[in-house]
Amino acid sequence: MKTVEICVYGAEILCPSCVNLPSAKETYEWLEAALKRKYKDQHFKIAYVDIHEPPNDPEKKEFAEKILEDEYFYPLVVIEGNVVGEGSPRLKRIYEEFDKYGYVSTTP
Repeated sequence: MKTVEICVYGAEILCPSCVNLPSAKETYEWLEAALKRKYKDQHFKIAYVDIHEPPNDPEKKEFAEKILEDEYFYPLVVIEGNVVGEGSPRLKRIYEEFDKYGYVSTTP
């Protein structure tokens, strides 16, 4: 099974339309914990990407630029290049994407 990469894009400052929501960093931490609990002992990579200082990776830079140009809201959750959540990502949608890659829930 392929090890899936999840990226959570965001910034220190809250998204203007996300005032009452968790920060991107908090979303990253929450998502990592939820995925580790649901897909125990199944490997995946999860990364937090600061949109103001993206890594030297063309895809990550492109997503960061699109957020800065208001094409997407943050936190933006991307799995293997596919946007699966923005602003207030939903676990159900993220789990559905994980299922497509062969991950199997270890919780009832």
